Amino acid sequence: MKYLRILGLVAPLAFAPSHAASPAPVAAEHGMVVSAHQLATRIGVDVLKKGGNAVDAAVAVGYALAVTYPAAGNLGGGGFMTLQLADGRKGFIDFREKAPLAAKPDMYLDRQGNVVAGASTRGHLAVAVPGTVAGLELALAKYGTLKRGELIAPSIALAEKGFVLDQGDVDLMQRSTEGLRADAATAKIFLDRGQPFRAGARLVQKDLAETLKAIARDGARGFYQGRVGAALVAASRAGGGIITQADLDQYQAREFAPIECDYRGYRVISAPPPSSGGVILCEMLNILEGYPVREAGFRSAQAVHVQVEAMRHAYVDRNSLLGDPAFVKNPLERLLDKAYAAKIRAAIDPEKAAVSSQLRAGTAPHEGTNTTHYSIVDKDGNAVAVTYTLNEWFGANVTAEGTGVLLNNEMDDFSIKPGVANTYGLVQGEANAIAPGKRPLSSMSPTIVTRQGKPVLVLGSPGGSRIITAVLHTILNVVDYDMDVQEAVDTPRFHQQWQPQETSLEKFALSPDTRGILERMGHRFHVLSRPVNHVAAIMVGAPTLKGKPVGSNRYYGANDPRGLTGLALGY
Repeated sequence: MKYLRILGLVAPLAFAPSHAASPAPVAAEHGMVVSAHQLATRIGVDVLKKGGNAVDAAVAVGYALAVTYPAAGNLGGGGFMTLQLADGRKGFIDFREKAPLAAKPDMYLDRQGNVVAGASTRGHLAVAVPGTVAGLELALAKYGTLKRGELIAPSIALAEKGFVLDQGDVDLMQRSTEGLRADAATAKIFLDRGQPFRAGARLVQKDLAETLKAIARDGARGFYQGRVGAALVAASRAGGGIITQADLDQYQAREFAPIECDYRGYRVISAPPPSSGGVILCEMLNILEGYPVREAGFRSAQAVHVQVEAMRHAYVDRNSLLGDPAFVKNPLERLLDKAYAAKIRAAIDPEKAAVSSQLRAGTAPHEGTNTTHYSIVDKDGNAVAVTYTLNEWFGANVTAEGTGVLLNNEMDDFSIKPGVANTYGLVQGEANAIAPGKRPLSSMSPTIVTRQGKPVLVLGSPGGSRIITAVLHTILNVVDYDMDVQEAVDTPRFHQQWQPQETSLEKFALSPDTRGILERMGHRFHVLSRPVNHVAAIMVGAPTLKGKPVGSNRYYGANDPRGLTGLALGY
C-alpha cells in the first residue's frame, strides 16, 4: 500500500510535539457537568444532586450561562441539543435561529451587488429570530422531570443580585469593549461607566432577571410574547432591524433524528442539518477509517497529511451542498456512505497536498469564534450535549432595551453572497442562501459516542467553522491514540476548511520536523495567535476507552484549558 510505504519514509522523523502533561480528568461517581463557566457548572451539578436528570441539568445550565457567560451563553441566540437516554432513545432538538419573514437574499448587498461591510455582523439588521428559549422549553417538556421555576431560580438570583467577575470573565468582556460601547443598552450593562469591568467587580443584570422571571412563570410565551416580545420587536424596529411579532409568534423548535455513523466499532451520534456538524464529522471519520493512523503514530507527517486532506474534501461538501432541510434537499445518504468515503480516499494523493481551488462540488469525487458547549451525564446514564450561540462574541453587540437580552448576529452564517467568505472564512453556496424563515447552516456539533448502545464519550465545542475539526481531533485522540479524556481535549489542534488553502495550527500542534515534511508535500500553514475552541467532554466508564475505572468513579470530565472560565465538576 502506497500509504504505508510513504509512512516508512517519514514516520521516524515525525515525533509528537512536546507539551506539558495534562492533569488527570475530574472523576465522580454519580454524574458530571462540564461547561464554559464554573457557576453554571455548579448549578447543573446541584440539579443532579437534587434528583434531576441530565436534561433538567442542561436546561438549568443553559439559562445560567445566559447570565454568567454573556459572550456566548444566551437567550437571544440559538443552538442544538443531542440526547442519548438511558433507555436507548436518541434525540436531537434544533433551536437554531431563523431568518425573519422580511429577509431577502440580497439584503446585505449594495446597489452594485457588493457586500456592505458589517451589515450582517453588527446591529439589529444582523439579528435572526432567537430560538434558545423555545429549545430549552421543548427539551424540558419532553424529557425533563423538574419544574421550570426550580431550574431557572438560580439564574434569576445570579442576574438580580449579581456575581463577582473573575479575571477570566473580564478578559472575555474586554475583547469586545468597542463593540459593546456602540449600543447604549448594551454598554449600560456590560461596561462600567463606559470602561471595561475589572476583576472583583459585581455584574448585576436586573432587566435579565425580570426576563427570566417571565420565562419561569409563562415558559416560551414569557419570552416570545408579552412585555419581552414587545420589547424585542421595538428594539429591532428602532435599530433598523426587521424582526416583527409575527416572527416571534411563528418560531418553533424542531426535533429530528440525529446523524449516526460508525468508526472503528464505536457509534457516533451527532447533529443533522441545519447543522453540518454531524454529516461532515461522519464524512471525515469514514475517510480516515480506511487509513492506519494509529500505526502511523500520533502527529506523524502521513497521519496529519490524510487528516488534513479528509478535512479539505469534507468541507467542500459542507460549504457547497448543505442547508436547512425545510428548504434544501441535503444529500445525506451519499455523504454518509462509506463507499463515497472510499472514492475520496482514492482521490487523495498520499505524497502531495491537494490544491483547494481545484476541488469543488460538481467535479469528482464531489458530485452534484463564537459559541459555547456543555456536556452532562447523570447517574442513570442519560447523556446530553448542548451547543448554543450568539455567533460572534456578544453577537450583534446589541441588547433589547429593558430585557437584558443580548442578540445574535446569526444572519452572517448564511451565504451572504455566494463565493464571498463570512466571518469564519467560510465560502459557501446557494444551498445556504438567505430566505424568509430559513435557518442558517451551522458547524455546531454536539456529539455522543456510544459502545454497545451506552454512552462512552459526550463532547462538543465552540469555535465557528473549527467546531467540527475540534470534535474530530478529540474522537481520534481517544479512539486511535488511547488518550484519556483530558489529554484528548488538551492536545494542540489543526484545522483545514477547503478555503483558504492554508491549514491553521495551534502553537505546538506540529514539531518542526513534521511541519517541514508536510510543507515539502505542498501543505501551507498559518499559526493561530490564540486557540479558539473550548471542548467540554465527559468520558463514561473509565478515563480512557480501554482503561479501568478509578475506584467507584464512573464519570470523567475534561474542561478545556483554552477556556478562561470553565469547570468540570461531578458528585
